[in-house]
Amino acid sequence: MLSSFIVLDLTWVLGGPFAGQLLAQLGAEVIKVEPLEGDLARQVSRHAMEFEGDPGFFLSVNRGKKSIALDLKHPRGREVLYDLVRQSHAVLYGFAPDVPARLGLDKDSLLAVNPRLCIAQLIGLHDQPPYANAPAFDLIVQALSGVMSITGENGGKPVRVGYQIADLAGGLYLALACMGGMLKALRDGRGELVQVSLLDCQLALLTWQAQNYFLSGEVPSANGARHPVIAPSDIYPCLDGRYIAVSPTGQQFWRTFCDAIGREDLAADPRFKEAKDRIDNVEALTEILNDVFASRTSAQWSEHLFASRVPAAPVNSVADAVGQPLARMRAMVEELPHPRSGQAMKFLGNPFKYEAARPLPYPPSLGGDTRDLLRRLCGYGDAAIDTLVQQRVISEGGRA
Repeated sequence: MLSSFIVLDLTWVLGGPFAGQLLAQLGAEVIKVEPLEGDLARQVSRHAMEFEGDPGFFLSVNRGKKSIALDLKHPRGREVLYDLVRQSHAVLYGFAPDVPARLGLDKDSLLAVNPRLCIAQLIGLHDQPPYANAPAFDLIVQALSGVMSITGENGGKPVRVGYQIADLAGGLYLALACMGGMLKALRDGRGELVQVSLLDCQLALLTWQAQNYFLSGEVPSANGARHPVIAPSDIYPCLDGRYIAVSPTGQQFWRTFCDAIGREDLAADPRFKEAKDRIDNVEALTEILNDVFASRTSAQWSEHLFASRVPAAPVNSVADAVGQPLARMRAMVEELPHPRSGQAMKFLGNPFKYEAARPLPYPPSLGGDTRDLLRRLCGYGDAAIDTLVQQRVISEGGRA
């Protein structure tokens, strides 16, 4: 899909690299431009391989990329980057708003080098004072955006989403923005800067919760797993101590659900007959369903309700989720050999299922593609590359 596009990924740690990996999964040639010491994510994680290798944080968002190690603060490093920019369609970066101009990576500088370039910038909060240089870690963005206030149990303290939703959603939006910018450049022949804020993305994801607040003035609150306007739509404890999620939305599913659990009487009960009745009497309904589901294990209920075509599923752990048959059937768990040891390593698969999709290669070693990229894209000879290595402008080859 993007096989003819070259993207320079100057981001680090999680959100930005996730955007770069998404573009690689869509077929783009993504070049990870790292400082000589490497992406911070190569050092930040408590989970790493037993032998020499990068930790899970880095491995999770850098498959399918090539790596060049380059000192952007060195005058010659900037020249090398400009040579790469001339051959590229897009640049991703996540610098603090005042950094691009200092490094010569601002819009005017980059478009002067390549007028058709898309510049996709990820920021935390805003690009103007007093927010421009404010730290915007995932937890902070979740707090500012309101998402923590609607996550967790009713009456409990606010809870962060279990994975880095602010960083990762920012990466999703950044990849989409980058694609839009590249397509615009193809159509108009002119590149531009497109900016994505982590906070903006979280506010955008409030969707109907925010819209309902605009309409009613009622502030949404946390409600556990229970849906605020649909009942039953919640999780229920089972005989084995595990939970099952059930959401028979609509009258047909509600009647099917009542038949499947052997409680046909509930469908005719005036308290639960219509959707509004079930919301009005959700506590009484929950008490009844807690007793019903306590009679079998989560697996037994899941199998039975699936066969009855009732919207229900076990509440899986991460291990359960990646081990379930669906994950294998959808190729969402892939194995790749480690480039040096040959040891098989598992990775998450590509969610984009297009015909030409192939498993992405193993994440790159630090600077492992430096020489090849400068030869192939920029026309550098070995002598010129050797000089840059000696001047500590670039480095080549690092641990996988």
